[in-house]
Amino acid sequence: MSLASDLQTPVGTAAAKLDFQVEGMTCASCVSRVEKAIRAVPGVASASINLATERATVDFSGALDPRGVVSAIEKAGYAVRSETTELLIEGMTCASCLSRVEKALTAVPGVASASVNLATEKAVVIHPADTVTRSQLEEAVRARGYDVVQQATVTPDAEPEDRRAIEIIGLRNSLALSAVLTIPLFGMEMGSHFIPAVHDWIMMGLGHANSLYIQFAVATAVLFGPGLRFFRKGIPNLFRLAPDMNSLVVLGTSAAWLYSVVATFLPGLLPEGTRNVYFEAAAVIVTLILLGRFLEAGAKGRTSQAIKRLVGLQPKTARVVRNGVALEVPLETVVAGDVLEIRPGDRVPVDGTVVDGNSYVDESMITGEPVPARKSAGSEVVGGTINKTGAFSFTATKVGAETILAQIIRMVEAAQGSKLPIQAMVDMVTAWFVPAVIGAALLTFAAWFIFGPYPALTFGLVNAVAVLIIACPCAMGLATPTSIMVGTGRAAEMGILFRKGEALQTLRSAQVVALDKTGTLTKGKPELTDIEVVTGFDRREVLRLVASVEAKSEHPIAEAIVAAAEAEGLVRGPVDGFSAEPGFGVIGNVDGRSVLVGADRAMTKAGIDVAAFNTTASRLGDEGKTPLYAAINGQLAAVIAVSDPVKETSREAIRALHDLGLKVAMITGDNARTAHAVAFRLGIDEVVAEVLPDGKVAAIKRLKEGGRTVAFVGDGINDAPALAEADVGLAVGTGTDIAIESADVVLMSGDLRGVPNAIALSKATIGNIKQNLFWAFGYNVILIPVAAGLLYPVNGTLLSPVLAAGAMALSSVFVLGNALRLRGFHPPVKQGAGNGAEPNTLEFNQMETAS
Repeated sequence: MSLASDLQTPVGTAAAKLDFQVEGMTCASCVSRVEKAIRAVPGVASASINLATERATVDFSGALDPRGVVSAIEKAGYAVRSETTELLIEGMTCASCLSRVEKALTAVPGVASASVNLATEKAVVIHPADTVTRSQLEEAVRARGYDVVQQATVTPDAEPEDRRAIEIIGLRNSLALSAVLTIPLFGMEMGSHFIPAVHDWIMMGLGHANSLYIQFAVATAVLFGPGLRFFRKGIPNLFRLAPDMNSLVVLGTSAAWLYSVVATFLPGLLPEGTRNVYFEAAAVIVTLILLGRFLEAGAKGRTSQAIKRLVGLQPKTARVVRNGVALEVPLETVVAGDVLEIRPGDRVPVDGTVVDGNSYVDESMITGEPVPARKSAGSEVVGGTINKTGAFSFTATKVGAETILAQIIRMVEAAQGSKLPIQAMVDMVTAWFVPAVIGAALLTFAAWFIFGPYPALTFGLVNAVAVLIIACPCAMGLATPTSIMVGTGRAAEMGILFRKGEALQTLRSAQVVALDKTGTLTKGKPELTDIEVVTGFDRREVLRLVASVEAKSEHPIAEAIVAAAEAEGLVRGPVDGFSAEPGFGVIGNVDGRSVLVGADRAMTKAGIDVAAFNTTASRLGDEGKTPLYAAINGQLAAVIAVSDPVKETSREAIRALHDLGLKVAMITGDNARTAHAVAFRLGIDEVVAEVLPDGKVAAIKRLKEGGRTVAFVGDGINDAPALAEADVGLAVGTGTDIAIESADVVLMSGDLRGVPNAIALSKATIGNIKQNLFWAFGYNVILIPVAAGLLYPVNGTLLSPVLAAGAMALSSVFVLGNALRLRGFHPPVKQGAGNGAEPNTLEFNQMETAS
């Protein structure tokens, strides 16, 4: 029974999106056929299919109807992969409980069937792969008053990697059998034409008739043995009047085989001089196409290796502290709030916050940042990263699908499954490609039969078969998705996540890159950048006294000064007589000394002359820093500057953007003087300062005037309107704080150098797609006429069906091989040290030695 017949009609729900894993598609015409079938289902707003991932994404305008979609896919001649989710349910006591839970589960949109066993308290739910989430099933059970006490175990009919392995093994075995049978057949037929000894042996020893019978037997075994896979798919699609690539192979090989059968057993039906056999051509065609499919399957498996590596980052077990004892438990049993222990070399299993210990953790596969990040109490850790040194314990905050790694995998999969605007042209062509090829083959046969030289029937057959065999919609269908898969996978390895496939195409056309300042160009947190003391005062002592007073203030500048003192190990003294005057400064007594900290107007009010620091204050102002002054016992002691420092990587990133020929603008709500000072230091071309979020949107609209493509880079949260307005929005993340919903592209690390790298990768990927499309279209445009015999009147050139089969098989392999070149993409700017995350070298080495 088909999956469609099991599906329950769901209740109406709000418009939503479902993904289906479609099996059996082999070429672009398959994609077109399945999309057309799905779009005809009532309630379907749109459908998009990725041939490389075999995933159909369906948008519903009203009620969800997965049953209708699955039925349409199956009627089109393809299958939908299902999966089974198991739930361990607590609280069931009788058969009515069982019935109630089953009804609750089958009411979830997308569920095909649900079976509950009261004895084992286990529910087994079957549904199309990726259409139903565990959380949906758990919520349905809990809504009926029962609880799910165990994480769902998903066991697909065959995991993608396993299915690929099974497919490759099957193709390998079919290819081996086909080759073993075909090679002697090919040697017998071709040898008789080109090797006199072979010809004599066949004619004198074996006999011409016996030779034909052997060829018939071997070719038939090849066609209806290893080649049967083409007939199983191709013939039903012919009857549906929806031919695909398999149909072309069936028509071509069957025509050659049937003609040869007639020539062998009923030669009187053919005119004299046309009684040729093409058994070896039919067998060789099957063998070569199986070879192409085998190579193609292996290459398609390699296109998704980035996802496999990301999935492989998550360990299978975790060391959890339960009742004071550290136990090794399965990862799926870890829940938020558990305390986990991490030893040197361990892989962090889930996201969490360090509560004890310190170490350095390699987060390169998550953020693309190769320098290990220091972790201590309060630091956040990400599942999938590797502990390099030391040991620590942390509290789990996110587990399962909520972890950063799970989000990354979903984002990469979504980008890999999306269609680029450039794909629209491909879809238009492939919709009619196979029928057009069949028409061209019929026209070729008719033209040769009517106008061709003697024997016209043979010429017509051979050339028509060549046309059928050489056409390759597979290459056109794979040209775009394979490049997207490899490109986005390579981007993920570099810490660049394309949330939307469209951004991959649009980003390459960017002419202006607009940058937010705070948190993007700068670190986003005030820091003490300068302290210069008057002769006679000790710098550390002045800083200690100033920090002691500022510790009583809640101002961000005060926090920066206190943090700087703590970083230097200074111990603050007790403060009395503290007071703060807004707009001026703070004052207090520390260790019997009066300490005043504030702006120049606070010093003027207190009668303290700051002229000694006029030059320094002017320089600090030009650098975008606000100078503050400190006076001790009524005497000027120091000038202090606190600012949001520019990231060490910003200058290099902007230089790289300029090298790519892009204009760079800065849009910020900060004051104009500070903004221009930062822009001058970094070489930014244009500055828009003192704007609110709406002002940023207006600024981007102005930058877009004249048809320019604008990319905006921000923190992804406060800059959401600007990110949405830009042609491409890039959010600068920190590895654990990702703006998932606000941008088209997410830079996992805070390294701005990811922007030019993302643009360069976009250019490389789209260039790769264009190369693939040029090859795929050019191959068909040039070789189909050649196969039809267009050059025969000019120079006598005809294309053998065997050569046509070889060329067709290699065309898809070429496209996949070209796409795989993106795995070796080298970013123009190397991301690494210099982003403020590099540990103290001596300390790090000491810890390595200790471990």
